[in-house]
Amino acid sequence: MIKSILIAAAMALTITTATAQTFIGPQKPQTQSDIMTPEDLWAMGRIGSVAVSPDGKTMIYAVSYYSVELNKSHTVLYALDVASRRSTMLTTSTQSESTPAWIKNGQKVVFLSSESGSSQLWEMNADGTGRRQISHEADDVIDYLFSPDDTKVLLVKEVPTTTSIAPNDEDLPLASGMVINDLMYKHWDTYVKAIPHPFVARFDGNAITQSKDILEGEPYESPMLPFGGHEQFCWSPDSKQLAYTCRKKVGRDNAISTDSDIFLYDLASGTTRNLCKPEGWQQPEVEPTVSLEAQAVNKQREDCNMGYDKNPAFSPDGRYVAWSSMARDGYESDRARLCVYDLRTGSKTYVTEQFESDVNEFVWAPDSRNLYFTGVWHARTQVYVTDLQGRHRALTDDVADYAIEGITADGKQLVTKRHSMSAADEVYFVATNKKVKGTTLANVEQLTCENEAFYDQLTFGEVQERWVKTTDGKDMLCWVILPPHFDPAKKYPTLLYCEGGPQSPVSQFWSFRWNFQMMAANGYVIVAPNRRGLPGFGTEWLEAISGDYTGQCMRDYLSAIDDVCREPWVDTDRLGAVGASFGGFSIYWLAGHHDKRFKAFIAHDGIFNTQQQYMETEEMWFANWDMGKAPWYKNADGKRQQLFEESPHLFVDKWDTPILCIHGQKDFRIEYTQAESAFNAARMRGIDAQLLLFPDENHWVLKPQNGILWQRTFFRFLEKNINRK
Repeated sequence: MIKSILIAAAMALTITTATAQTFIGPQKPQTQSDIMTPEDLWAMGRIGSVAVSPDGKTMIYAVSYYSVELNKSHTVLYALDVASRRSTMLTTSTQSESTPAWIKNGQKVVFLSSESGSSQLWEMNADGTGRRQISHEADDVIDYLFSPDDTKVLLVKEVPTTTSIAPNDEDLPLASGMVINDLMYKHWDTYVKAIPHPFVARFDGNAITQSKDILEGEPYESPMLPFGGHEQFCWSPDSKQLAYTCRKKVGRDNAISTDSDIFLYDLASGTTRNLCKPEGWQQPEVEPTVSLEAQAVNKQREDCNMGYDKNPAFSPDGRYVAWSSMARDGYESDRARLCVYDLRTGSKTYVTEQFESDVNEFVWAPDSRNLYFTGVWHARTQVYVTDLQGRHRALTDDVADYAIEGITADGKQLVTKRHSMSAADEVYFVATNKKVKGTTLANVEQLTCENEAFYDQLTFGEVQERWVKTTDGKDMLCWVILPPHFDPAKKYPTLLYCEGGPQSPVSQFWSFRWNFQMMAANGYVIVAPNRRGLPGFGTEWLEAISGDYTGQCMRDYLSAIDDVCREPWVDTDRLGAVGASFGGFSIYWLAGHHDKRFKAFIAHDGIFNTQQQYMETEEMWFANWDMGKAPWYKNADGKRQQLFEESPHLFVDKWDTPILCIHGQKDFRIEYTQAESAFNAARMRGIDAQLLLFPDENHWVLKPQNGILWQRTFFRFLEKNINRK
């Protein structure tokens, strides 16, 4: 169950235990022209995790390939010789093999494989020879992390839980009913009957044995669902302690709080201490149906970390533990800061306070005096360095997004992945000590060319940066993507893209579904605004969305499309608006407020009825924070919160435009009944509407044939309703 969630989060880059008879490997371009098709997109390889050898000469990295015919994915491992830039496929099993790491001082590569019938750890030589299984656990190993001395390994495995769903009577083994007693009985796309726990096992160089659950008897998940993995754990340099992430709450308390902490487990004594809270700290009582925003201010203390704290990392000298930290409980999109805890003094320092955006991944420099991190600023995710006094600077300034995968042992190179709106992930070096001449920026080198054969045969549209004036006089960055072979003398149909989140950046992302180059290849101009509520433009801009879904952010959307419509190459009679998640909510709301601008709408996994959403979603902290309070509470003026009074479903009487509603029936974040309700309402109004339901998909679309169906339905609907006059 947890495995299925982790696979979804990593776009199927982890292990699958399904029996596969056919090896799915690299595919050659089958393009009939230089215009990208959905089949081209699904034929591309997708690079996953990367591990660099201790001597820095070799990298092992994972690539997932997809077969539309078989409707399956398969992950293989490659070795990259850094000097020659030559890659060699190491694994050819019909079972997926992923999550590589180096052990035994770079003599062996360890990885996850289900070749034995369950997901277990295997090792091999760096050239792929000498494969052998080293773990024989009774249960699947979901993830792992070896200690620095290679004598121990943390294994992530599932354990049963009855916190919210009671076990059925033993004499009813075929009963499918569930007796539910508390909240968080479902999460993301799964009914929670099991949770991940960290097990510490011994490794004698030959086999992994004696695994012990360090949370035995505790009903808490670690790593945290639905997306957590081994990044939520860290070994101390001497391999004697283990830091782990955990939100030690269950049921209703778990549903209304984001307050996770970093715990330090001592292997010798078996004791645990909380690095985020002082000894003896007690959780304040919380009124679960009233806005947590005001309560969070009262609960916040200098010596307490009240929001998300996760992803610990020991400094190489063992003195510090750093982690990603949010200040406020219940606010999942609070600014993620980099907290450094001094184990000698017990003091905490936040070393990215001058960086007014989120910290994503980070790694320590070998000297334990600097940290490298990525963060988004002005719609680009770049690499930065900070010292322990909080002095930071950018290492990259690129029209692209970076993610840190690691650092070489000598500290001279960061191992990163880089993508943009015109290229999927490839592996890059970002130098820490070699700069571009005449600048303070780092030298950047591309190491892999996984999809070069596709790019050589395809023509992509130009991506332009455009700053737009909003209705309140602010400047807003928009990306405008032009069709391939763009002719400014022609007029083009144009799509407004509405971002989800609601606080996710419209950076230089590459999506295998919401792909801007795919939309452009179908002849559309794309307008993608960084509207109010997105990170990378300061705290005020970011937080303007909370409690105000229908206000300035919607005016920002209209400012963006109206501004681009001044261009002579935009056909103002052929405009559409599309979006997913909060973007889907945006579409449902714009459908009743667009003043006849648009000829077609497409909403994927969007909120149609905010009152219903409050009571059927699983992560209640999100609803409490963004909606303010429960819909049964009224303000002093006798009205409910703005989001309930201005729910899209209350404006269906103003709908006048064709709409396509798409939803996954395994989406527990936003239930599929939202799309069904919107579709039914549109049809009752006599509007040309279509509904695309995926019974086996969650908030995303992960299966190849479903992905192709999504693309075809998307563009058929637009062709029918925008390109006809």
